[in-house]
Amino acid sequence: MENLKVGTDALFILLGAIMVLAMHAGFAFLELGTVRKKNQVNALVKILSDFAISTLAYFFIGYSIAYGVNFFSGAEELAQKNGYELVKFFFLLTFAAAIPAIVSGGVAERARFNPMLAATFVLVGFVYPFFEGIAWNHRFGVQNWLNASFGAEFHDFAGSVVVHAVGGWIGLAAVLMLGSRHGRYNKDGRISAHPPSSIPFLALGAWVLTVGWFGFNVMSAQTIDKISGLVAVNSLMAMVGGTLVALWAGRNDPGFVHNGPLAGLVAVCAGSDLMHPLGALITGGVAGGLFVWMFTLTQNRWKIDDVLGVWPLHGLCGAWGGIAAGIFGAKALGGIGGVSIMSQLIGTILGIAIALIGGFVVYGVLKKTIGIRLTQEEEFNGADLSIHKITATAERESGW
Repeated sequence: MENLKVGTDALFILLGAIMVLAMHAGFAFLELGTVRKKNQVNALVKILSDFAISTLAYFFIGYSIAYGVNFFSGAEELAQKNGYELVKFFFLLTFAAAIPAIVSGGVAERARFNPMLAATFVLVGFVYPFFEGIAWNHRFGVQNWLNASFGAEFHDFAGSVVVHAVGGWIGLAAVLMLGSRHGRYNKDGRISAHPPSSIPFLALGAWVLTVGWFGFNVMSAQTIDKISGLVAVNSLMAMVGGTLVALWAGRNDPGFVHNGPLAGLVAVCAGSDLMHPLGALITGGVAGGLFVWMFTLTQNRWKIDDVLGVWPLHGLCGAWGGIAAGIFGAKALGGIGGVSIMSQLIGTILGIAIALIGGFVVYGVLKKTIGIRLTQEEEFNGADLSIHKITATAERESGW
C-alpha cells in the first residue's frame, strides 16, 4: 500500500505539472491576442524560450536556494519513491517559470529579446526562489518569527503572493525601466489606442489559463491524501466572481471580461484551502473590479504602458489575495482559521519589497550595460520582423 501511495502521489503532482505547463500556452495566446499583429510571433517565441531558460536556472540554482535540494546524484537515487522528488521539482518549476511569463506581457512590443532572457535567468535563479524559500520552506526564520509574534505563519497555499504578486511587481519595475511604447502617449496629453490584434486568441489564452488553474491550485496539495474539493470550488467561485464584476465594471469590454476570471483566480490562490466558497466569491469579485479600475487608471491617468496589465492583474490582485486569505480564512467569516491578518500583511509586503528591489536591480543593470529596448525603427517595424525576421501572416501590415 505504501508503494501504491508513493506512485499515486508522483502521478498526482505530475498531472499538476502538466496542467500548469499548459497554462504557459495560455500566457502565450493571451499576449498574442492582446499585442498588435507585428508582435505576435515574438509573444509566442518569448514564452517558450523563457520557459527553457527558467528550467535551467531553477534546476541548477533556484531550487537549491528555495529548498536546499540539488539533483547532482546518480539517476538510481533520483528514481527512488517513483521519482516523486523529480516531478515535485517539475511542478514547482512551472510556478517559477510563470514569473517571466507574467513580465513578458507588461514589456511586450518594445523589449529586446536576449536581455530579457538574461533577466529571466537571474530572476528565476535567484530573486524568486529567495522569497519562495521564505514562504514555503521556512528559510531564514521569517515564518517562525511571524508565528511567534502573531500566532500564525504567512499562509499562501498556491501562490497569490509567492508567484503572482512577485511576478506582477517585478513586471512593474521592468515596465517603468523600459518606458512606454513610441506613440502611445502624445505630448499634448492624448492617448493613442493600440487595440488587441485578436480577441479570439486573447479569449483562448484566458480559457487555457483558467482551466489549467485548477491544476495550479488543487495540485498545490502535492500529495493525494491532502487533496481538497474545497480548493476546487473556491477557485470556481472566485473565477465566477471575477468574471461577473469585470463584465459589469468593464461595460462588456471583452478584454476585461476575459481577464476577470484570471483576476479572481490570482486572488484566491493564497486562501483557497481555507475560505468558505462565499468568501472566495467575494475575494474574486473584488479582484475583478480592482483589475478593471487599476488597469484604466495606470494606462490613462498615470500613463504607465503595461500592455497586458500585469501589475494590476498579478501584482495588485495577488497582494489582495494574500490579505484576503487573512480575512476570509478566519473562522469568524466561515473559514477554517489558523491565519493572522498581520502575518498576511507582513508576508505580502515582504514579497512586494523583494520583487521591486530585485526587478529594479536586474533590469536597471541590464539597461545600463547592454540596453533592454528596441530602437524606434525596430519597434515601428515590429518585434516579429526586427528580432525573428518573419511575421505571423504573409502580408506585412505596416504600422500594425
